[in-house]
Amino acid sequence: MSKGRLEAFSDGVIAILITIMVLELKVPHGTDWEALRPVVSIFLIYVLSFVFLGIYWNNHHHMLHAADRINGKVLWANLHLLFWLSLIPFVTRWMGENQFAPLPTAVYGGALLMAAFAYTILQAAIVAAHSANSRLAAAVGNDVKGKVSLLAYVAAIPLAFVSQWIAIGLYVLVALMWLVPDPRIESKVGR
Repeated sequence: MSKGRLEAFSDGVIAILITIMVLELKVPHGTDWEALRPVVSIFLIYVLSFVFLGIYWNNHHHMLHAADRINGKVLWANLHLLFWLSLIPFVTRWMGENQFAPLPTAVYGGALLMAAFAYTILQAAIVAAHSANSRLAAAVGNDVKGKVSLLAYVAAIPLAFVSQWIAIGLYVLVALMWLVPDPRIESKVGR
């Protein structure tokens, strides 16, 4: 089965999600620095969400580049990932408009957790569609960064009710961890 349509569809969905998020940014009323104050939190969470969507787009691209084939399980796993990513604009706006209140901050983490879990499932489905000694299986390895990310989200969600700043710090930490594209796949594919 060709992976071209899967890649094109996923690229389109992620591009639309980023577009939705940027269209949600409201222009401040006024022309001085004080006019920016009400939109600072919305802008900051937009930047973080944009980075997360960029990370998913980048790693998704690298993983599919390394894949030789896909199957029906991969298609459904990909849709599962896109579902959770499609919630990012909603939780981004909710969290930003409510000044990082505990519940929206926790729900934001829940969406990130589910997207990370869905990516893990997609990765496993793609690896399973190949032989156990494929380049992709060797590149993915035991995926320490993926496991650390999941643990950070699991910790951040309840911590949002103790200190939303600790939760946000964990979200930023995960983003920083993944900001540089995962070199495991590039090193095995030899680009």
